Amino acid sequence: MSSHPIYLGYYNSPWPAEDAGPTRLQNWAGFGWLPNTRLNLTHRRSQLSTMVVLGDPGEVFLLTHTALRAKFGMPTTARVEQIDPLTLKTIRQSPRLPGGPMWPGGLAVLATGNILVVYGRHAHLLNRQLQVIAHRELMLNEPHNSFVVLDNGWIVTKNLSQTTNACLQVLHPDNLAPVCPPIQCLEPSIARLGATGNTVYVVGMQHLYRYILNQEAQGLSLDKDWIPDYMGNSRNSFGWDMVLDGHSAWLMDNGHHRYLYTMVGAGVSPTANRLVRVSLNDPQQVWRSEVSGLIGGSVTNPPLVSPLHRVVLAYDSANKVLKAWRFHVDTQTEPSLLWSKSGFACASHMVLMDRSGVVWINDYQWFTESVVALDLQSGQELARIKTPGHMQGVVFPCPGWNRDIYWVSMDQVCRVALG
Repeated sequence: MSSHPIYLGYYNSPWPAEDAGPTRLQNWAGFGWLPNTRLNLTHRRSQLSTMVVLGDPGEVFLLTHTALRAKFGMPTTARVEQIDPLTLKTIRQSPRLPGGPMWPGGLAVLATGNILVVYGRHAHLLNRQLQVIAHRELMLNEPHNSFVVLDNGWIVTKNLSQTTNACLQVLHPDNLAPVCPPIQCLEPSIARLGATGNTVYVVGMQHLYRYILNQEAQGLSLDKDWIPDYMGNSRNSFGWDMVLDGHSAWLMDNGHHRYLYTMVGAGVSPTANRLVRVSLNDPQQVWRSEVSGLIGGSVTNPPLVSPLHRVVLAYDSANKVLKAWRFHVDTQTEPSLLWSKSGFACASHMVLMDRSGVVWINDYQWFTESVVALDLQSGQELARIKTPGHMQGVVFPCPGWNRDIYWVSMDQVCRVALG
């Protein structure tokens, strides 16, 4: 067993899960940035790649899934590959993993050293040779959009629900057996879960919720003193994944969209999307700011938050606007606008290199996706490279072992190396 130093339920790796861990900070110490750095690209086609995560040095795992069968009401499947860290070629792969309803799932290396996949209505536990050692069909025949792992090792997953109240299911990391009865949430929920320690955070359609480990009841209990109304009186649609920085929960709303191959122009709401900040101590402290101020604003992912630099990035993917704010630990002090970019079409989760303050992000223009390195403090573009992907990535990149970044979109896996 080798627990992560911060996220105790995860493996001790630089990036053991999506967004680097359940707080979804999307950052790591990283490497320094040298002037005149050049980028080199290695790539391969993939079938609906969702994310890359890291195990031991040199271990790189890729999650993919099928989708075409879903158009005919048929069940879909997922697969995990271990890929070569330089060439991206498959070293070994799991069998096809039953999934059922289609939605991008989740992948993580647990503190036990095993690999967990939640996709569709199924959870799968694999060893490092990608052999299945446990399997659990989840209670609801609906897609479950990934999971979080608590410090005590419990796995918490949730169905993707837009009309009926969502349901949390808690599984044991050794055998995927339920550790408590399912927990009915108070609202439907689309966004992925977040967690800190042994507390799970849920984004409902109107409110945020958290469920805290109850040792006596051997389950999770709703914190009835923290149910902030993040939507207020807005006509905006639901929020996406939240980021937890220790003082605040950050998220963006207007999550309803019609993404097919790009988020550009995919917004459906007649309003502007907003960046929202909620105090983790006082549910009445809610700050909201429109990102672009343009109608039809929409996103499908979380903001990027740097506690070290006190900067938050938010975006309107549908209208191609990216903005940065400076914030304070004191949640009563409003963030101030730092910089803004128009015509910049980002939509994916990101990777922040804390040491250098460089953020890796995507920019989609005319059926071409580029991976771009930006200076977090100024917004200055440091480098960019085009990828062969024709679809805009909206999923989960990952840093590599060799001064590189793995970038995934629906039809490509790319390795961007610093020369």
